[in-house]
Amino acid sequence: MTAAATREAPFGRVLTAMVTPFTPEGDVDFEAAARVANDLVDLGCDGIVVNGTTGESPTTSDEEKSTLLTTVLDAVGDRARVIAGVGTNDTRHTLHLAAHAHRAGVHGLLVVTPYYSKPSQDGLLAHFTAVADASDLPVMVYDIPARSGVPLTTETLLRLSEHARIIANKDAKGDLWAAQQVMHGSDLVYYSGDDALNLPLLSVGAVGFVSVTGHVVADRLLAMIEAFQAGDVAKAADINLALVPVTDGIMSRVGGTVMVKAALDLLGRAGGGAVRLPLVTANEAQRSVLRDDLRAGGFDL
Repeated sequence: MTAAATREAPFGRVLTAMVTPFTPEGDVDFEAAARVANDLVDLGCDGIVVNGTTGESPTTSDEEKSTLLTTVLDAVGDRARVIAGVGTNDTRHTLHLAAHAHRAGVHGLLVVTPYYSKPSQDGLLAHFTAVADASDLPVMVYDIPARSGVPLTTETLLRLSEHARIIANKDAKGDLWAAQQVMHGSDLVYYSGDDALNLPLLSVGAVGFVSVTGHVVADRLLAMIEAFQAGDVAKAADINLALVPVTDGIMSRVGGTVMVKAALDLLGRAGGGAVRLPLVTANEAQRSVLRDDLRAGGFDL
């Protein structure tokens, strides 16, 4: 087993789960998507997740997802790893999306725990195995029971880690002990999928982040992970504490997608603004609070 301290970051260290920009009429704005991807890499991301939850994947068509992937790959595929979110609650549909992503040339797959159906652990094992068997792409599973309704148990994660292509877990379960148990018992690489727990997960062996706040603070997330890995824990903690208002403003109220798009809009960056129903854009009261949070987090607004 590889020691946590020496584990590599196969998908990069600072990944952002990228928003999907929409025009005021509700169409995907592919030109803006390319600008968002370039902005993220310029800010410090070495990986981008496309068609994830923050990308409003439940509301985009398969054709839109495919075009988004090629758009981002064309924009930054030579500068960052592009990971395709392909998870659904339908294994056949997930396999279909994975095949399209493979043909597009992505660097890996993010596969969320099937939601709504609440499958058994045996069902989860079969689902993820089917996806990993279907291509030669590396797979990051995504454990987020608050959205999916079902956690991946420690035993299931250990069994999944035995598959040669299931190499990482995006952990948004909020259970640091369970994460340590899996990392101790396997070579599964951990990424924080919860911005509020980025540094705590890093401290127990995670190798990086799949962030929402990275849209606006990827540079500081990179500085935090570099400080921590260099042994300057005090500096990493200082950076983490300074990020609290930003994380609070984007993640703690209406929801990450809505508020990070509002933040991008307030900062005059690409990708802000419109969302698709059932999400609705932040209202003026929410934007006002967010503006205060961003200012408290060091932004000049």
